[in-house]
This record gives sequence, C-alpha cells and structure tokens, in this order.
Amino acid sequence: MRVLVQRVTSASVSVSGEVVGEIRPPSQGLLALVGVTHSDTDAVARRLGEKLWQLRILDYERSAADVGAPILVVSQFTLYANTVKGRRPTWNAAAPGAVAEPLVTVFADTLREMGAQVETGVFGADMQVELVNDGPVTVLLEL
Repeated sequence: MRVLVQRVTSASVSVSGEVVGEIRPPSQGLLALVGVTHSDTDAVARRLGEKLWQLRILDYERSAADVGAPILVVSQFTLYANTVKGRRPTWNAAAPGAVAEPLVTVFADTLREMGAQVETGVFGADMQVELVNDGPVTVLLEL
C-alpha cells in the first residue's frame, strides 16, 4: 500500500460536478491518495492509517492527532504505475477493485477509530480533486 500525503489548507473531491468529500480546516489538513497492491492486507492498511495519524508534517512538527486535522482519503490506483518500459504506464501492480476497495475502507475507518474527521471520494469513480498544497509538503508513505 502506498499513501501519497499532501499537507493542505483545503481539499475537495467531486464526481460528475458534485462535491462528495471536502475538508476546509481552520489551518491545515491532509489529503491522502491511497494506492493498493496485490499483497496488501487489513493489517497493512491499519498500520498505515496509524502512521498517517501520527505523522508530524503539520506546522511546528505536529501531527493530525495533535491538532485534530481533518483528512480527505481518495483511492488512487495510479500510484502503482509501472513506467520502466516505453511511454505507456502499466497498472499490473495495482490490486483489482474487489481487493483494493475494502482495504481503502479499512484505512479510512482506522483513521476514524482514532478520532480523525475523515472525508472520502467514491471508489472507482472518475473524480476531480482540488487542493491547496500548503508548503508545499508532499510525502510518500509505505511500509
């Protein structure tokens, strides 16, 4: 599992022109783009959720847990693009939807269980993501 995290001052995700998830924190929040591969498990999803919640990338080396920063979780299979050969990426390393969707849900639910305000996109939909990256700060999480 890969989680591309961006520190944001605002973020939203829309499907067919309708906002389905949005965070507008008082100061900072996190946008988490989540990619799943074939070998991922519930345990991996939970550990990455915990890691994100405690990750100290907000101002003054604080975490989302420290300040209650909201988190927008969006599934992103393209994080597993293989671009080694040619000009056309392949997606073989990305888990199929039937495997990936429950694990993205476990990731988001883990954050909620720890006290996070979590918004989400719609799995498998054509989504438009808008964000204001703060810093900019962008970090790739993997185990």
